[in-house]
Amino acid sequence: MACLLVRGTHEQLNRMAGVSPSTKPFTPTQGQYLAFIHLYTRLHRRPQAETDMQEYFRVSPPSVHQMVLTLERAGLIRRQPRTPRSIEVLIDPKLLPELI
Repeated sequence: MACLLVRGTHEQLNRMAGVSPSTKPFTPTQGQYLAFIHLYTRLHRRPQAETDMQEYFRVSPPSVHQMVLTLERAGLIRRQPRTPRSIEVLIDPKLLPELI
């Protein structure tokens, strides 16, 4: 039951953010990571390393890696196997939240 409530909350947030139901939904935290990846790539003309996310979000290396794996499993990002700095956001940038 709690899982349904959480999912409903995220769906409402995505609707308010203008994310259409046909796009893959993401949580507010996942949205922040996606926005960071997108902006970092635009600013530096290359994807970030996991250590860059670790420093920005002030979390542990395992936390960042788990988020990357979660985003990849959800189909929100794509990575090249055995290639560093290869994260690519698969969501339309217009649907990403503002980075806080």
